[in-house]
Amino acid sequence: MFLNDSDLQAIWLTVRLAGIVTLILLLLGTPIAWWLARSKAWWKGPIGAVVALPLVLPPSVLGFYLLLAMGPNGPVGQFTQALGLGMLPFTFWGLVLASVFYSLPFMVQPLQTAFEAIGERPLEVAATLRASPLDAFFTVAVPLALPGFLTASILTFAHTVGEFGVVLMIGGNIPGVTRVASVQIYDHVEGMEYLQAHRLSAVMVIFSFMVLLALYAWRPRPGKAG
Repeated sequence: MFLNDSDLQAIWLTVRLAGIVTLILLLLGTPIAWWLARSKAWWKGPIGAVVALPLVLPPSVLGFYLLLAMGPNGPVGQFTQALGLGMLPFTFWGLVLASVFYSLPFMVQPLQTAFEAIGERPLEVAATLRASPLDAFFTVAVPLALPGFLTASILTFAHTVGEFGVVLMIGGNIPGVTRVASVQIYDHVEGMEYLQAHRLSAVMVIFSFMVLLALYAWRPRPGKAG
């Protein structure tokens, strides 16, 4: 068999993690991107910098502070314990929370760019037709920014699939629970199972190529944007 059961399990866990994180960030990242695109407040810069921080911050640093926050003495850990949910580190949902933070800029920044490209004119026209700000957002801004939503979703999904440092810090290496594809490859290499590492790595290379191919194929061409 090309991939063993452990590899397939890691791939399924990775796809599940990336899908859930992408959906969560679509809900959380859209209002953040809209506010960043429209706001003129002085704190827009600091908030934008915080959102973009995972782009330059070493994953181990982010993972370390998230581990502290989700630990027994951290604010997140105390909150989840108070709710009777237990601790998040070394669980699948701990990986989800960590991945949401780590992939946030890959959702917000393409959406912010798409919203900024709309300009003021379409929203002003919608206002003259007595559309409320919420109506204008869903009937004007969202359709015009649809390519940005597509780009942001693809980048977020692909980035989450490729995570290693953060997921290893938060999730460890528990088969069927937190062992995603990147960690599985690391395990193969550590165990000198180079053939299995090569096979799984090849799958990830093909997947990454197909994601980028889809991204470029679906990008609106000049003069053909709706």
